[in-house]
Amino acid sequence: MSNDNPVLKPRDPREMAAWLKSANYLADEGLSTTVFLAVAMGRPLLLEGAPGTGKTSLAEALSESLNVPLIRLQCYEGIESTQALYDWDFLKQILHLRTLETLGSTESLDELEQSLYTERFLLPRPILRALRGGPAVLLIDEVDRSDDEFEAFLLEVLASNQVSIPELGTITAQVPPVVILTSNRTRELHEALKRRCFFQWIDHPAPARELEIIMTHLPDIEEKLAQQVVDVVQSLRNEGRLNRSPGVAEALDWAQALSRLGSQEVDEDTAVLTMGALCKDPDDHELVLNTVKSVFPS
Repeated sequence: MSNDNPVLKPRDPREMAAWLKSANYLADEGLSTTVFLAVAMGRPLLLEGAPGTGKTSLAEALSESLNVPLIRLQCYEGIESTQALYDWDFLKQILHLRTLETLGSTESLDELEQSLYTERFLLPRPILRALRGGPAVLLIDEVDRSDDEFEAFLLEVLASNQVSIPELGTITAQVPPVVILTSNRTRELHEALKRRCFFQWIDHPAPARELEIIMTHLPDIEEKLAQQVVDVVQSLRNEGRLNRSPGVAEALDWAQALSRLGSQEVDEDTAVLTMGALCKDPDDHELVLNTVKSVFPS
């Protein structure tokens, strides 16, 4: 995928929805409109919702449909700005000093220090790569797992599309990246960050839309089997008793696993054999099997 060309921009929300669909992402009118406006107006897009609702998949589909690279920053507890921005290649710096020593360098200490902090030894992390690498989609995934300090750092970067490296100066994006932030809402994000972004809540899809998603991603699957997968997954979510409700990704994995085994329909035996594709919490297994029995009684 080349990033030598300017970012493609859809003409309207309908074209945005069509582009996303070409990347196997089905967006309703509200979501496609919000994505279109964020891209057209150069604003970050904050996607919130439960795990497994397709937030990360949207960023991947947007990257594909805009024909630009996807650069992903996975947030976690304790992440610091340097881990998102840049670092220095310590081993290369040491080798450089040893080489100069072997060659009998006569450089002063100041000159030696300056020679260590150049582009040659810079290790760009995701945000710096997105700012200086040309058109890109920058995915800042699970921002709610970071802390207040990191959130403030992000706010500053998103506001200016530039960063300062003391040894090299200020680096400003020639083409600002399309920025997607995702949150599972494990904590409330600060209003300042929310105000900077366009916002979209992404919920689990309705049954008809989930069936369409499965049929789009798995065109060879039997529609009856796909419908049964949707029935089970929707029942599990509606019950609200699971430690971890299955997302769209798990529904797709389960449908593909059943299809790969040659199953024509969901039953208790095949559900047991393929449980690892649908249920990722051992404490939920019995509840899932009970739901299968209730949806498709013998």
